[in-house]
Parts: sequence; C-alpha cells; structure tokens
Amino acid sequence: MRIISYNVNGIRAAVKKGFIDWLKTNPADVICLQEIKANKEDFPEAEIKAAGYDTFSFSAQKKGYSGVAVLTKIKPSKVTNGNGLMQSDAEGRVIRADFGKLTLINAYFPSGTSGEERQTYKYQWLAEFFDYIGTLRKTQPKLIVCGDYNICHKAIDIHDPVRNKNYTGFLPDERAWMDKWFENGFVDTFRHFNKEPHQYTWWSQFAGARANNKGWRIDYINVSDALKKSLKHAEIMPHVMHSDHCPVFLELAL
Repeated sequence: MRIISYNVNGIRAAVKKGFIDWLKTNPADVICLQEIKANKEDFPEAEIKAAGYDTFSFSAQKKGYSGVAVLTKIKPSKVTNGNGLMQSDAEGRVIRADFGKLTLINAYFPSGTSGEERQTYKYQWLAEFFDYIGTLRKTQPKLIVCGDYNICHKAIDIHDPVRNKNYTGFLPDERAWMDKWFENGFVDTFRHFNKEPHQYTWWSQFAGARANNKGWRIDYINVSDALKKSLKHAEIMPHVMHSDHCPVFLELAL
C-alpha cells in the first residue's frame, strides 16, 4: 500500500496549479489531504474521480477553513468523520478510514501562529488526540497516523533551530509531546529510512524560503509499532509544488 499525506493549502487553489494532472500520474493508492478549505459542494469530487480516486472529505463548519479528505483507489471498509471531540470536529480536523484490520487516521493538527488563545487550544488538542489514539489502539493496533502535525520534532527538522526556538511549531512543550508520542509506540517512518538533514515539508512563502530550502518538517506519516515490520520505503516529495507544503510518502508491504 502506497500512502501520501499532503497539506494542499486549499484544494481549489491546488487544482489551479496542476493537482489533478499530478493525481493522474498515480502517485499513491491512498492520498490524505489536509487544509482542503472547501465544503462538500465546493470540493472537486468529479475531477478527482475521473483521475481514479474515490473521495471522502470532512469539512470545517467555518467556510474556507481547515478540513481533511481521503482520496483512495482501495475501497475502505469504513470511514468515520471526526474523533468525537466537539471543537476538533467543528474545525474538520480528523477523518478515519479503515481498510480491514488497518486503520488510517488523517489529521490536521492546530497551528498556534495566530496567537496565545490558539496556542492554548493546540496544547488542549494534542492532549485530547493523544488520549483518543491511545483508546483506539486497544482495539485497532495496526494504526497509521498521518497529517500536518504543525510541529518540528528535532533540530534536524528545521532550518534554523536556534532562531526558531521560541516560535510555535518548535516550542519545548510541543517537541516534548512528540517525544512522548514516539516513546509510546509510534515510528517516524521518514526518519526510519532517512537520517539526513535539510529535509523539509513546509516553507514560508516569503524571502525565497523554498528556493533556498529554508524549511520545516512538520508533515508526517507515523505508524504504530505493530506495523514497523511492514515498512518498505518513505520519502519527502519537494518537487511536487501545488502548495507551501509538499507531499510525504510511505510504502507498506502488507
């Protein structure tokens, strides 16, 4: 199974930049999108279907904000919108797709960039999500949790760890949450295969950050330890450019 996670920063904007043509190249079997910024009636479902993918989307109540989607060539046995937490579900942050005994969670973690109130909510969301996944693992041990985590885990994952140490996305408490996440039985699939620096998934749209590769690695496909032996290949795809993020890729030998 080939899986991609991709924050498209607005699906309609991505379509204008060639997203559908890219889909037609068959980049993966399952593609998880974050920040679709579109209600169901605005989502380009027909175009995506014509490119070979069935679509399951979960939008935020607020128009043009957040939202997640799963595009898949493999029929899921079940799809669930949300994780049962009121504010998270109102913001369209989590969608679950089951493929038999395999459970895929596609999540768009909150950002704290707009101020203290949202940073406080980010910490609340992280705590709630950790508990949600912990409960889920008791019945679904084979878990894939992908998405835009909005957190760089280590200094190697950010172009300037010293100057960014007090910025949301690289704060000590956020990084400590990631430590706890991986210590509790999850594998960072990209780092499982690739230990090299200067590997990023998001770049600021200012000052030529992408051209100069001054980025942050904040997008992940993580798997529970029960799937560690199935890991075959993982990579970041910076050459794919429909967004200020790029896709991340995982191949599992199931």
